[in-house]
Amino acid sequence: MTDAGVNFLVGNLLDLLSGNIDLIRGVDDEFKNLLEEVQRLKAFLDDAAKFHSESSLWDQLVKEIQKMVHKSEDVIDKFLIQSKLHRDKNKFGRFFDVGHMAVVRDLAANIKDIHEKVKKLRQDHTDSFSPKPLLDIPEKAHQVTQKGPLEDDEVVGFDEEANEVMKRLVEGVSESVDIIPVVGMAGLGKTTLARKICNDSKLSFEFFRIIWVNVGLEYKIKDIYLTILNFFTKHIEDHFNEDVDALAKTICGFMSEGGVRCLIVLDDVWVAEVVDAVKKVFPRNKKGHRIMLTTRDGYLATYTNPDPHNLKLLTPSNSFELLEKRAFGNGNFPVELVELGKNIAQRCWGVPLATVLIAGLLRGLRNKSDWVRVESNVSQRLHNKDYDFALFIEMSYDRLPQEMQTCFLYCGIFPRGFDIPAWKLIRLWIAEGLIKPQQSSTLEEIAERHLNDLVHRNLVILLQKRSDGQIKTCRLHDMLHEFCRTKAANKWLFQEICTTVDNAIPSIQDSDTCRRLCIQPSTLNDFLSTKPSAEHVRSFYCFSSKQKQTDLSPNDIKLIHKAFPLMRVLDVESLKFLFSKDFNNLFHLRYVAISGDFKALPPTFGKFWNLQTLILNTSTSEPTLDVKADIWNMLQLRHLYTSIPAKLPSPTITTGKPSCLQTLSLLAPESCKKDVFAKACFLKKLSIRGQMAAFFESRGGISNLEELKCLEHLKLLNDVLYMNKTIHLPATFFRLVRTVNKLTLANTRFSWNEADKLGQLESLEVLKLKQNAFVGNSWKPEIGGFRQLQVLWIESSAELESWKASDRNFPMLSHLVLISCDKLDALPIDLADLPNFQEMRLEKTSKAIESAKAIEKKKTSKSIKFKLTISC
Repeated sequence: MTDAGVNFLVGNLLDLLSGNIDLIRGVDDEFKNLLEEVQRLKAFLDDAAKFHSESSLWDQLVKEIQKMVHKSEDVIDKFLIQSKLHRDKNKFGRFFDVGHMAVVRDLAANIKDIHEKVKKLRQDHTDSFSPKPLLDIPEKAHQVTQKGPLEDDEVVGFDEEANEVMKRLVEGVSESVDIIPVVGMAGLGKTTLARKICNDSKLSFEFFRIIWVNVGLEYKIKDIYLTILNFFTKHIEDHFNEDVDALAKTICGFMSEGGVRCLIVLDDVWVAEVVDAVKKVFPRNKKGHRIMLTTRDGYLATYTNPDPHNLKLLTPSNSFELLEKRAFGNGNFPVELVELGKNIAQRCWGVPLATVLIAGLLRGLRNKSDWVRVESNVSQRLHNKDYDFALFIEMSYDRLPQEMQTCFLYCGIFPRGFDIPAWKLIRLWIAEGLIKPQQSSTLEEIAERHLNDLVHRNLVILLQKRSDGQIKTCRLHDMLHEFCRTKAANKWLFQEICTTVDNAIPSIQDSDTCRRLCIQPSTLNDFLSTKPSAEHVRSFYCFSSKQKQTDLSPNDIKLIHKAFPLMRVLDVESLKFLFSKDFNNLFHLRYVAISGDFKALPPTFGKFWNLQTLILNTSTSEPTLDVKADIWNMLQLRHLYTSIPAKLPSPTITTGKPSCLQTLSLLAPESCKKDVFAKACFLKKLSIRGQMAAFFESRGGISNLEELKCLEHLKLLNDVLYMNKTIHLPATFFRLVRTVNKLTLANTRFSWNEADKLGQLESLEVLKLKQNAFVGNSWKPEIGGFRQLQVLWIESSAELESWKASDRNFPMLSHLVLISCDKLDALPIDLADLPNFQEMRLEKTSKAIESAKAIEKKKTSKSIKFKLTISC
């Protein structure tokens, strides 16, 4: 099968060529010729994706195509820099570079040659390039799962999970067919749990038939029906020639006889079609039939049941217990190996399959040195040829669309165990060109869907959710991290710079294949001492999970700038950064994340015409960051993050093309001018921090928010501890920010009787009130407001004692968070009558605990699922 990564690279090269035609005057014909050849190659790769090839020649050709694409990118990027500099100097006329013209012509000829090679390869190997057939599944019943006792695997730590699922199977919520999905990542023990449940004697009293069906990727509905039917008749051969509709009716007839209750277990389900088909075989006799299915796909699980059973990772003690049983059996674990065993079990990160595979390596070994050797490289051991955990991950990986495969592998650039902020990952995907535009969605929306999809497919672990339910942080499981690193290295997606066994630093100077480098701060000094120089590198990452910055000498920092002159992505927040002359020449930068003692953003940043995301963390004592660069001329800039409020220049030209800015965080109140917001009219997220008194006045900056017609998230953070006068929320606030669906206020000290003005916001879904956003001892909202509010967060409201509300005040409320509301006596009991109210969290709000429990009791008494979390 054609390599998806190469097809992706060729697509990016096409975008680069077609998107910069206006900058390549003087060699138009040569570049257009190159563009045409790349288009032909892309068309072939798209066509080849429909076929499969097992030829080693094809693998070699894929590598050649990849190298040619990289060389083409290098030439184009260097030419674009020269062309941009030439144009900036205001030199008119044609811009000739004989050397570049020759190189471009040679590239076009080489790509044409590759195209001819692939055509000949296809002609000479017609068998290898035949249409991909559907894998044939035998239809005979003796070739599918037979009835009989199920295998009883060694089960550890599943008792609680098994009891919970069994209770749902037995009791359920429906007299007709009820579906209980068990969902989790590869190797987590879904099948093992299902077997444990089916082998429990208690279940045999509840169900007359317990039918097990192995589904998998390569299934046929007819085979599934024959498997089920085989549990009801000894003459299965009589039904081989029936179609699926006839088989479904036959099964339904057997189930109807005697009114028996049946459980069908569908193991390893990948598509909803299977579940829909199996539902058809059950009679409508209200006997409480059940389907239990195991799947890795969260979307599929919630399709079948909005409340699936999410299988948890093993605890460290359960992991060690499983390792002990599999390595030595009960009670025979050598005392001197216990600590090593616990460390090894912990490095299997709660995945039963990983623990079992490692235990298999250690089985019977009593030499401590053997255990030490395994402990040092658990992840690598799980990916060797004998115990290849990657095979289980590969099944999920192969089902991903091409674009998402690259996005998934890219997650491996972060260090093992790193908590990945979702917004950072999304911005990086976009900057790297991994997200292809669609007419109906922004790049950010497409990337967010990809991330949600990876989480639902259990390829990425969800760590934290935002208050609006979106992903806040995520992580790769260690086993998946190793898979991504290995696969990405094979595809030349990125390279990790790390010391070898003999503490040597690998050289990158002789390689023109790797476009992205990631490195740990502890290795950076040694790496820079080699004085690297790599024109082909486009991205450089240095992540650290520690908050402490790594200090480098100014010369070392300059080495980074000089080493990678065509760099597009620079994320070195873990370093203390300095600007340099070489840095100012990195015109291809799309994404910059840096930290340092910045007091201003220098004018030279205005030259970065490709910059999309800029993240500046400054440790200066200055209250604001002076932005001297003409950011309004940076037509690609979409997201600007600063750790202190930024003072922006006014646009020199207020007419013309508006800014692409979607995020401004943080902005100084004095920069909230009409011409600024008119230029940044597409802003979606805005955070304003500073002295807000003047901002809220009738002629203050707040009135200028009316220019922002796309604003969705707004934060207003008052920095003043003690104010001489009371701030008032303008009566027209709801008109100024009518599109806002998430609002955060902090330290504004409005009176609670003004809160109803927020209730008029027709789109408001999330409201966060922090650090005395409102003051006073009582809040009694009027009926009719907050019609769309789903999340209410009140934090550090020191004066609030009484809160009176009914179910008519917050009709859509689902989540309530109260933190450090020490004086609040009680919560409105009528909140329990809200139909969507499902979760409440209290921290340091002790007086209201009794009323919170009363709400919980009222909810659960109606058999409504409700989560209450209380923390002192």
